[in-house]
Amino acid sequence: MSTPLTLISGDPAADEQRRRGLRRMRTVAVALLLFAAAVYFGTRGLDGWWGYVNAGAEASMVGAIADWFAVTALFKHPLGIPVPHTALVPKRKDELGRGLEEFMGENFLQEEIVRERVLASDITLRVARWLGEALHRRRVVDEVAEVASIGLAKVTDEHIEDVVTEALVPRFREEAVAPLLGGLLAETVRDDLHHGLVDLALTELQRWLEHNPETFTEVLSERAPWWAPERLNSAVTARLHTEALRWVADIRSDPHHHARAALDSMLAQLADDLLHDPDTQDRAERLKERLLDHPAVLDSAVSLWNALRRALLGSLRDPEGAVRLRLERELGAFATRLTEDDELRARLDKAVADVTVFAVERYGAEVTAVITHTIERWDGKEAARRIELHVGRDLQFIRINGTIVGGLVGLTIHAISELLP
Repeated sequence: MSTPLTLISGDPAADEQRRRGLRRMRTVAVALLLFAAAVYFGTRGLDGWWGYVNAGAEASMVGAIADWFAVTALFKHPLGIPVPHTALVPKRKDELGRGLEEFMGENFLQEEIVRERVLASDITLRVARWLGEALHRRRVVDEVAEVASIGLAKVTDEHIEDVVTEALVPRFREEAVAPLLGGLLAETVRDDLHHGLVDLALTELQRWLEHNPETFTEVLSERAPWWAPERLNSAVTARLHTEALRWVADIRSDPHHHARAALDSMLAQLADDLLHDPDTQDRAERLKERLLDHPAVLDSAVSLWNALRRALLGSLRDPEGAVRLRLERELGAFATRLTEDDELRARLDKAVADVTVFAVERYGAEVTAVITHTIERWDGKEAARRIELHVGRDLQFIRINGTIVGGLVGLTIHAISELLP
């Protein structure tokens, strides 16, 4: 059995204001009853027009007391007497909760009503106009940057290590790498995508040869015969350096150089072997296993993540960072397009309505069930007190109206009685 839930006021000042209003209206209702009683006893036994006044005052008292009983019976037993069908709220709060749940589900969470209200609200147009102001875009970017920064800061090296060792590495071990590499390499050669990389490698190689002739000479000199004269070795290595520079320059300048064609042929053959040759595939798999077993894989993954995280955090925390500025520009462009493109807004509004309807259909019952579950946990007397605090002031008008209407009805009945023979 659940523990009764104590209702908590969200605004004590507002509760105090409601309490004063309830006391004031109760005082007015009681004052009218006492006035009617005074008039009744003051005119009792008098003849003439005073008989009409007496009858009206009597009926006013009856109406006032009857309506007092009706209003009081909602929240407690009148005068503490356990009359049947009184103290309805404390006794039947659970039925009240279920009724409210059914009322909400039947009248507010219907697909037609939800869809109509969502479409009528022009959500995307409002969003577009709101994002059209630079201050609002900056606010959105600030919030996104703050949340992203917190999220990035929460990811530790241990998390990355776990992802690599428990998710990525086992998946790579299961996946045959040779067909994947072969297909990728074949597509690359077929679409000439590798030429840019080759040009970059040739540029860097030429730059290195131009700036490191001594290193080139030293490497070749180490391979020269011991008996060859030093002067001859210097002349040969210098010539080789010159020819190497010329050869690299020729390859760079000629897109159809035979060396490029040879490289294309070699890569195409390697792609074919990776796709169809069992020996090549086996060597690729063994290479994959050695790489995955190497400790540098884990260290490199962590280092790469840390570098990426530092770059992102730096850009996110910098008010003029590239990421923030790009986000603001994209939000501005999106707002402009939303404002100008009626068809796009209609599609997005429909998507929002579909998502809302889906959420209502899937979770509407759980949402409305909160009403029942919450009211069931309320303490009955506390619930009655809180409800009376919110609606009791207006209910006092029932007592006031009952006093006035009762008096008019009594006056009318007395007049009819006098007119009848």
